[in-house]
Amino acid sequence: MYYYKLGNLPHKRHTQFLQADGSLHHEEVMGVHGFSGIQSILYHLRPPTQIRSMEVVCQVDIPYEATGPLRHRHFKTAATRVGGDLIASRTPMMGNTDVVLYTARPDQTMSYWYKHGQGDDVIFVHEGTGELESQYGVLRYRPGDYLVIPAGVMWRIIPTAAVTQRFLYVESFGHVTPPRRYLNNFGQFLENSPYCERDIRPPDELVTHDEHGEFHLHVKSRGQITRFTYDHHPLDVVGWDGHLWPFAFNIEDFEPITGRVHQPPPVHQTFDGPGFVLCSFVPRLFDYHPLSIPAPYNHSNVDSDEVLYYVEGNFMSRKGIERASITVHPNGIPHGPHPGTYEGSIGKQRTEELAVMVDTFRPLQITRHAAELEDPAYPTSWLPH
Repeated sequence: MYYYKLGNLPHKRHTQFLQADGSLHHEEVMGVHGFSGIQSILYHLRPPTQIRSMEVVCQVDIPYEATGPLRHRHFKTAATRVGGDLIASRTPMMGNTDVVLYTARPDQTMSYWYKHGQGDDVIFVHEGTGELESQYGVLRYRPGDYLVIPAGVMWRIIPTAAVTQRFLYVESFGHVTPPRRYLNNFGQFLENSPYCERDIRPPDELVTHDEHGEFHLHVKSRGQITRFTYDHHPLDVVGWDGHLWPFAFNIEDFEPITGRVHQPPPVHQTFDGPGFVLCSFVPRLFDYHPLSIPAPYNHSNVDSDEVLYYVEGNFMSRKGIERASITVHPNGIPHGPHPGTYEGSIGKQRTEELAVMVDTFRPLQITRHAAELEDPAYPTSWLPH
């Protein structure tokens, strides 16, 4: 991302930075792509390597279903189970070697910090408000936020109230960035990009903890979750600067790109991930050619599986879709608007739909959890009635 800093820093990196008692602060460089990518430098009260013990909490085993007939699928995830903190409440819905998609409905605060050691996480906030707490500071979230958390960041979700929240959780095995075509050679957003630097919210408050006790960090890596125990509070950073930090971007700040005729899905792209793209469908004006057909045309996903998570509004090309529904249109077969919606869209001026789309470039496997929420009538819902 872009250069940002919080807290106290020495004038030069990799130089002495003394604490009040004359001892050194402990510098930590966190970066990607082997020191050739973006990085940040953090200054701790104690070495971040000072760990008392570690133990395996569990192996990560996603319960994929047996492969059945290739078909379009609809999962009514509004009924996803409720309970536990954000990590405990995650229900895996589908995935491949690049990305796993979860729904989550937590009703508790995390009592520990969490870190994904092998990729970035993107958490879409459907319902709820609160704080994302990390060693980079406090990042406040609200409905519609994408919370983008780089690999290696330790964090936890603190809801503002003891009420159930709802999230779409995108776990990648690599790094998530703005699409390259939105940026100039210097990394600045172009004038024709659908969002820019002003829309990206970094942590805005750094709280330095200097406490002894027993503190736990859960790290997901190499197919398991390991619990690390510290004798001191792990969020003991007094200052940091750099280009690598967690941030929030609200879907309402995505400015839709429209045209005289129907625009293809890439105009909705918001982020680029390893083996997938993440897109935002937001309220927008429809096409304004006098003979335009606002509903999307039939199309075949030759190279990707298309996943849509329906957030709010009326979805003009779909029937039988609910709030928090997920549809999956796999590669290999065409999909398009439901009967009557293609013709019915003619003359309409705008749409108020809000949805998140994930297109993957490797086939997705569906979990048994998702299959329990499936609408069995969806694959044949294009037949005339």
